[in-house]
Amino acid sequence: MSEGLGRYLSGKVVGGLVAVCGLLIVIWYWRLTPDERAALWGTARGILIWTGCVAVLPWATFFVPVRVVRAESNLISALMLAGYLFADIGLALFLAGWSAPHAWQKMGLLLGFLCAAVYNFVVCEFVARKAEDAS
Repeated sequence: MSEGLGRYLSGKVVGGLVAVCGLLIVIWYWRLTPDERAALWGTARGILIWTGCVAVLPWATFFVPVRVVRAESNLISALMLAGYLFADIGLALFLAGWSAPHAWQKMGLLLGFLCAAVYNFVVCEFVARKAEDAS
């Protein structure tokens, strides 16, 4: 019985915290100037575009990892992954206006680049294994 009560109360506490945080976000957004709102939505748009392009790039070029695996060279594999990463970095910097004036923006870009590099590696590894299994 006490376990069920604990779950019920913790659910209410977490729900209350989420509601308070949501209300604070709505108040914060409401107090923004129109220029700040436009900048916020512009940044969100850029992040969504970049994420979509990063997600599609290794799948759209599925034939590249297959050829790299056939070459059996770690150097060529590293160059392929670096090429994908440089394309991701270039697009991100283009969407950011070639600058990141604040430290939190630089850290966000670096975190995004790290995630993109790991994603590219995982997808290329998956595509290469599927190609090897099909052969």
